[in-house]
Amino acid sequence: MRSNGQHYTKISEYLHIFAAKAGIIMKSNLDLVNDCDSFPYYDDDPQAYTELVSSYYKLYTQRDSMPVGYVLPWVVKQMPWESNLWDIDHDKKQIIPSFPQSKTIEVTLKRAQDNRAFKVLEKWRNELYTVHREDGLNPLGDRTITMERSGSPLFGIVTYGVHMTTYVNTQDGMKIWVPKRAKGKTYGGLLDNTVAGGIATGEHPLDCIVREGAEEASFPEELVRSAAKPCGTISYFSFRDPRAGGENGLLQPEVQFVYDMEVGEDVVPKPCDDEVENFRLWTVAEVQKALAEGQFKPNCALYLLDFFIRHGILTAQNEKNYIEIISRLHRKLPFPTATAM
Repeated sequence: MRSNGQHYTKISEYLHIFAAKAGIIMKSNLDLVNDCDSFPYYDDDPQAYTELVSSYYKLYTQRDSMPVGYVLPWVVKQMPWESNLWDIDHDKKQIIPSFPQSKTIEVTLKRAQDNRAFKVLEKWRNELYTVHREDGLNPLGDRTITMERSGSPLFGIVTYGVHMTTYVNTQDGMKIWVPKRAKGKTYGGLLDNTVAGGIATGEHPLDCIVREGAEEASFPEELVRSAAKPCGTISYFSFRDPRAGGENGLLQPEVQFVYDMEVGEDVVPKPCDDEVENFRLWTVAEVQKALAEGQFKPNCALYLLDFFIRHGILTAQNEKNYIEIISRLHRKLPFPTATAM
């Protein structure tokens, strides 16, 4: 009897042969990783990497020795800083907010929004993300430093989210629930993971996946709390493209908490908010084909590759870049990270 990996190797080979005959360019699994984890690596070209990073301003919180984000020079030029609120050293390229740091950041981003300084702020979310320090704490009573979600790519801070793959084991094999994003949303019309969303300040990853499961897929809370299984994290560093909304090339380092949820054939996700157009129950082969054709939102492809690795579908026997892919799915970011939001 063939293993899952051997079975899906044959399917993958067939898809690429068919695509070649039809003149279709299919993405490799490593291509999918490169599309999302697009920020360069030091080891690939130390000189180019150093020159690039040295051109950025570094965002620090008070008394930090490690930056918490990178700010692009043109963002520094356009941001409406107030000298009494920010310590900006243009020679060292360092930016530090004054106390209370969260208020300083809020006031500055609201002023930038009022001035229409950045397109990315047009979709103000009224959601707060946490800015994590290297020791996990914030000094002098300013314990939690927060930032409006839409402003986070302007400061290049690490953002956190959750992604869950919901699947069914049928008589015909494994099938995965795949949503199509609403056309009016970022990455409109592309495919997504079953449930996903950003983790707000003070929110636990499981609580976030419960909330998103109800909002996006109409999953009952008791189902998600009992059936969703934590499967670790994925991390990557992206340059944002126009499909993400806002300016092109903003920096987005991310950590995502990963969940799997196996359900019975009687559980059918249904759109509840305006994020999703519909859900489709696809075979693994159908998901792989859509991935290779670039139909998925870039970061969602990474979670599916991770899912395939953990379930023995993608293996060292059928993927020549297996080790590199696994390594790239867990990138070490140049900023502090934390598990408490």
